[in-house]
Amino acid sequence: MLRITGGKVYDPANDVNGEVRDVCISDGRIVDEVTGADVRTIDAAGMVVFPGGVDVHTHVAGGAINFARAMTPENHRVAAKFIHSPELRAGVGGTTPSTFATGYLYAGLGYTTVNEAAVPVLSARHTHEELRDTPLVDKSCCVLMANNELILDLLEEGETERAKHLLAWHLWAAKGYGVKAVNPGGVTAWKWGKDAKILSEPVPGYSKVTPAKIISSMAAMVDELELPHPMHLHCNNLGAPGNIDTTIETMKVLDGHRAHMAHLQFHSYGGDDWDTLRSESVRLAEFFNEQPNLTADAGAILFGDSVTITADGPWQHLLYQLTGRKWGNLDVENETGCGVVPYTYKGTNMVNAVQWAVGLELLLLIDDPWRIYLTTDHPNGACFWRYPEIIHLLMNADFRRECIEKLPEKALKRIHLPGIDREYTLSEIAIIISAGPARALGMPQKGHLGVGADADVALDNDDPDRERMFGHPRYLLKGGEVVVEEGDIRKMVDGREYIVRPSFDKNIEEYLRPLFEQYYTMSFDNYPVEMERLEGADIRECG
Repeated sequence: MLRITGGKVYDPANDVNGEVRDVCISDGRIVDEVTGADVRTIDAAGMVVFPGGVDVHTHVAGGAINFARAMTPENHRVAAKFIHSPELRAGVGGTTPSTFATGYLYAGLGYTTVNEAAVPVLSARHTHEELRDTPLVDKSCCVLMANNELILDLLEEGETERAKHLLAWHLWAAKGYGVKAVNPGGVTAWKWGKDAKILSEPVPGYSKVTPAKIISSMAAMVDELELPHPMHLHCNNLGAPGNIDTTIETMKVLDGHRAHMAHLQFHSYGGDDWDTLRSESVRLAEFFNEQPNLTADAGAILFGDSVTITADGPWQHLLYQLTGRKWGNLDVENETGCGVVPYTYKGTNMVNAVQWAVGLELLLLIDDPWRIYLTTDHPNGACFWRYPEIIHLLMNADFRRECIEKLPEKALKRIHLPGIDREYTLSEIAIIISAGPARALGMPQKGHLGVGADADVALDNDDPDRERMFGHPRYLLKGGEVVVEEGDIRKMVDGREYIVRPSFDKNIEEYLRPLFEQYYTMSFDNYPVEMERLEGADIRECG
């Protein structure tokens, strides 16, 4: 048992805004009170007390991030190293940290839950094995579905109900938590050397299946299955000048169905080409504010080295052509694809300067912090361990202006950030890094400090330098265990993995088995992930 006393508590889910109050913990949960001689007390005077951070969109395990790790040995040579010790396993940080280092670095920010945002079913087994090697955080993952040819074939034939059962079966087979839609139809088109840029045009190889049909059908399936997390959507035309029209059209296509719009910064551009690229964050925010069915994460970028990884193969090939950097491309049989390109964001580059501004603008212009969350689409926009830099920019308008003054003059004419004076409060920061993402993921035990919540608690010095404050928590509790103390990792815990078991017609397997024999390299019986691959699985029944 443990009592945290004397700290300023920020728990927006329970309307607690900086009150000095005790937080009591027993058996891994928040409780009303603890008593007895064995109660440990942490004096949190001069500290702020937050629920543990929740990252709604990151890439930390599986084939894509491993591909990126292998492609960038030069980054590992200069990255921070973790030396083997009684508490720590060896590892490396940098733009694509190794698995153990990923857990250590998240804990070093006060984060306790992460959502791996893109997992092919075919390689899900490997992803879960890597998640087992990522300590100190609870995990969930979203399964790539929007270019699965078996599902698209059923949509082409008008068999939407069977497609829903097939989607549910795949989600359980992968032991996933949510459904991910990346460039719907576009990844399938990439197998023909094409893309799907217009939502109303048929996907190559089909006559009736369009990106719009995939988006609307899949969002409806997710709602009908009553999954806790809405469809996790990577829109078409990511990164392209003028893609604001596609993004707003996509929101209209959803027609009231729930969706989480991933890395919104990369989908908020105006202009006709790279020379005329401009921010359309105001237009995007105004429309988004009127769509209560939607949540989003920022996908902000920061200047410096990164590695872009995505299932959006056509975009990655274009980025390779633009940069001349290394390029990796993978085709995942009938399901999806993957592209990897190292990239360096430069403050002197007009396009990168606009991208930097757009991410901040969205966080500042979308008026409800419960619906827009802090991410960098790790490692695409920047590594997650740079989140404190963004928090400092959001909380300090003067510092923001100093950074804006360093941008190219050409970029200043294309952004809205200089005219935005809003500063985030500590309570709003608690929403965008913890309470909001937990609610979007449908995890009622996360993101708050109310009775019954998981005892995931971060304690930070109340430092006016918010970057330093959020980059070095004094204490972190994971499931009631003190894992970070006085800034150092003191104890290892494995964390749980959250999965869903949606209801589906068991006869779907009779339909699937011959298709596997015809189209897959893996046998049907070896395809689903076994439960023993997961560490401490927490199963939610759905539908």
